[in-house]
Amino acid sequence: MKIRDRSFWDRVVLQEYTDEDWRCNFRMSRRTFDKLCGLMSEVMKPEDMTFRAPIPLPMRVAIVLYKLASCAENRVVANTFGVSKSTVKRLVYLFCRGMVSSVIENIIRMPTAEEAIAIARRFQQKFHIPQIIGCIDGTHIPVLPPTDGYRDFVNRKGWPSYVLQAVVDDKYRFWSLSCKLPGSAHDANVLRQSQLFRQAHLLPKGPREINGVTINHFLLGDPAYPLMDWLMKEYTPSPHITPEQESFNVYLSSARTTVEIAFERLKARWTVLMKRSDFHFTFSPYMIATCCALHNLCEDEKESLNPTWTAEASVFESATPQPGVRACNAPDDAAGQRIRDALAYYLSANFPLRTPLV
Repeated sequence: MKIRDRSFWDRVVLQEYTDEDWRCNFRMSRRTFDKLCGLMSEVMKPEDMTFRAPIPLPMRVAIVLYKLASCAENRVVANTFGVSKSTVKRLVYLFCRGMVSSVIENIIRMPTAEEAIAIARRFQQKFHIPQIIGCIDGTHIPVLPPTDGYRDFVNRKGWPSYVLQAVVDDKYRFWSLSCKLPGSAHDANVLRQSQLFRQAHLLPKGPREINGVTINHFLLGDPAYPLMDWLMKEYTPSPHITPEQESFNVYLSSARTTVEIAFERLKARWTVLMKRSDFHFTFSPYMIATCCALHNLCEDEKESLNPTWTAEASVFESATPQPGVRACNAPDDAAGQRIRDALAYYLSANFPLRTPLV
């Protein structure tokens, strides 16, 4: 039986690592790491019967985080921790499937009525628009596509991907995810096939009357999405757009940066989302959702984001540029139009008119 050296974990990590070392290699402090181990204890507990001494729970979790944070080959991770390549793959699959099947529902979920009120209040304090409880957008994640159906995965920038649709709150936390359609799918189609769309009637309402119109809580989206009473987007730019409508677009665009920042922070932490990894394409959605859950945990625990990670993510992003926005051609919902008009009037009556910088 091959002897494997586990001194990196036993001696270096456990005895010498500072909190900064933990964040650099595992993207979180030892305190947050211990909390994660508690959350995943049932999923990742060692087997009772093994030929070798069982790998302890913390080391199992560390192997997974090291893989997700670095996107290193299984061979490299295996040599670093003194385990086999098959063990690395097995632990990553076990962790991600376990996260999605049981743990994630407590980490990524729709806000309660009380939480929605608090989110809307903070959004309004930052961006002046009332009743926002989230910003929705999509981002493309590289994937190793199947030979059969390869073209379905190729996005408009020419590289294979999954579309990750996410809704984030004002604190850059994800509260809704969908990652099941390949890169050729339009954002509007991803929305229509998501659980969010099917359960839109369950969104917290918290109605307010603004300029004579009853407005429930809603999401902000870009032009790729349809206008609905629960999803606001900008007015279509045209020579006939009014100054009030143009100003509304600027306020909306400013608020929507929230989801863009969230995606940047997500990818900076978990480099596996920036490279075409060696995961089977049917497993990739589990991995992507797991990274989003880990992102939420880090945001909840106020884990810092190293600027070096952001810089490295920007380099990877340049190699796999995101496709541009394709506007949704569906007709605007009448109720959505009334709500948008009321919001535009509210902003113009209470705050300075703004114009695009470009």
